[in-house]
Amino acid sequence: MHLEMLKIFCDLAELKSFSRTAEKHLVSQSAVSQQLAQMELQNKCQLINRKKRPIELTRAGRMFYQAAKDILERYEQFGSELNALKRSSTSRINVAAIFSIGMHTLPDYVKKFMVSYPDVNVHIEYLSAARIYELVLAGDVDIGLVAVPKRDKRLDVYDFQDEPLVLACSPKHPVAYETSIDIHRLQFERYIAFDKSVPTRTWTDSILDRYNVSVRPVMEFDNIETVKRAVEINSGISILPKTAILQEVGDGTIKAIRFSNETFVRPTGIILRKGKILSQAGRYFIELLRKKSQQDD
Repeated sequence: MHLEMLKIFCDLAELKSFSRTAEKHLVSQSAVSQQLAQMELQNKCQLINRKKRPIELTRAGRMFYQAAKDILERYEQFGSELNALKRSSTSRINVAAIFSIGMHTLPDYVKKFMVSYPDVNVHIEYLSAARIYELVLAGDVDIGLVAVPKRDKRLDVYDFQDEPLVLACSPKHPVAYETSIDIHRLQFERYIAFDKSVPTRTWTDSILDRYNVSVRPVMEFDNIETVKRAVEINSGISILPKTAILQEVGDGTIKAIRFSNETFVRPTGIILRKGKILSQAGRYFIELLRKKSQQDD
């Protein structure tokens, strides 16, 4: 069945008029009637009650209408995404990442990617996790990178890296010279926390709860850079991904102390809108991102 026939049927169902449908498609009313008759013959059922004024869909017609709308919408989505692939030979990949991943983990992958695709522009935005989910689902971002990824039937979610978590403190803090620390030593310590809306906050809170440790949150921030600044001036301690504080540790402004209880990690993930059509370069970029996690497995 041709897509044009489905379009005519959907317009007929919505406009409830043979004449208006014919006018919209620049055909005669007879042509619309003939196409409807052909669809009814093919499906062996009546789709429209012609005796009603205005015309009405039968029960089978309503089912057919919903199916036709779905087919047309999916075909339109396919067409727009296919055109996006064809627009230029030098394509662009839109990536959105939380700040810690975008600044500290992603650059090495982009460098490797550029060796194979030097003409492809990898555009990276640093956004909150909530905003990344919104943009990926809307189709405005090709690839999202988040911490503690949540499962969603509208998304394809792949493991990225498990980031080791360490105690971060100022060199002036009393525990700064420890090589490892028991998590129970954090009991009632002044603590620089992530905002409650940040998934990493929920994750680190669950670790503290598991060990029955209560800290004293004195400040809460929605991004890791501000958390690090507060730690540097000795406003409190924090639990942070080791990869995100390598620069500060190297500069001597923050101390990173491993936990003796176990190796705590923060999971991160790659999120894509389900059914998203990517260019060859986009698929290769995801392969690079997934390769590390697969090697770790």
